[in-house]
Amino acid sequence: MLIESRRRAYLTAMQVVNWLPRTELPFAAPSRPELLETPEPLVVAPVTPAPVAQTPVEPAAKPAERVKIEVPRPTPSAGKPASKATQESEEAPLVAKAAPVPPPRFALQLLRAGRCLLLVELPTGETFQTRDPAYLLLKDMLRAAGLPDSPQIVGEPVRWPLLARGTMDQGPEAARDFVQGFLSARLEDAPCVCLWLIGLPAVRFAGEANAESFNRELQVEGLGSVWALPGLELLMEEPQRKADVWQAMRRLMARWKESNE
Repeated sequence: MLIESRRRAYLTAMQVVNWLPRTELPFAAPSRPELLETPEPLVVAPVTPAPVAQTPVEPAAKPAERVKIEVPRPTPSAGKPASKATQESEEAPLVAKAAPVPPPRFALQLLRAGRCLLLVELPTGETFQTRDPAYLLLKDMLRAAGLPDSPQIVGEPVRWPLLARGTMDQGPEAARDFVQGFLSARLEDAPCVCLWLIGLPAVRFAGEANAESFNRELQVEGLGSVWALPGLELLMEEPQRKADVWQAMRRLMARWKESNE
């Protein structure tokens, strides 16, 4: 049973202009009245044929080949609506899954020197020893700043990631929250006038800054005034950085010196 639009498509493909159905067709448009009128027969006067001269008989021309008309055929799935799952798969844009961010790896040690706290990156990941070159450099920096050169260790080193395995989030944001929470608890126990952040992991996860903030004073919510410094290992590898550290230290030195007086 054909609908009107498809029936007209078939007739157009067969080059049929006017047609009348023998019976009433379902889903068909009403017939036009002018097509139902019977035309009057034409009266043709008899005409005497004129004599025709005999001409040599030529071989009959081959009849023209009949043009092949392609009739559109409905495909099996034309009348069936696509399933909802198929439509969603075709319409939904392809979204590439983001690769999981590996957890950062660092070790930080909190120290106290006078009224200042120092969050120092451990270059080897292990606690400072008295003869470590990095620890000797730190003692020199404290003497230059007018602070005790034998800082006190505060708690165990902060090592990240916390767990070797497991489903707990240990990404950069979790590391930042953990380090800042650790420092906030220590500051409640014993406030300080300035917090030194020594090394890129300390600057990034405590000060929410990057290497461009080295030798600058920052204000961090919940931690107060902090001073961002290059790591001890970096200062030993690039001694020219010590001049920038000294210039920044001179600007801040009055703060903890006033506290000691």
